[in-house]
Amino acid sequence: MKVSTVEMDKAAAILKLLGDKTRLTMVKILDANDCCVCEFVEIFKMSQPAISQHLRKLKDAGVVREARRGQWIIYSLNKGSDYYPLVQNLLNHLPNQDFKLKELEEQGLRISCE
Repeated sequence: MKVSTVEMDKAAAILKLLGDKTRLTMVKILDANDCCVCEFVEIFKMSQPAISQHLRKLKDAGVVREARRGQWIIYSLNKGSDYYPLVQNLLNHLPNQDFKLKELEEQGLRISCE
């Protein structure tokens, strides 16, 4: 299996993108769970436009992808991306964020998009 390497400028761009704590946390959450904008709005206590802007930047860079489920857009980590090995390596060093989704479940907000 050929391991792809990422060009230095592309790696720098991805690392800069993930240098934002909100985006980094989003990506860590998406490593184990698919989420919609409304869940991130609750987790981060930010406006829907602000969350959408973060997700757009991650999507434009190819780090995340979106899929439509009915009227909802669900975001997931783009494991097919050339950057995924770099992102995954970074995420392996970060603390698990699943507790944030557990808190949403306990508030009855985790399934708000089904």
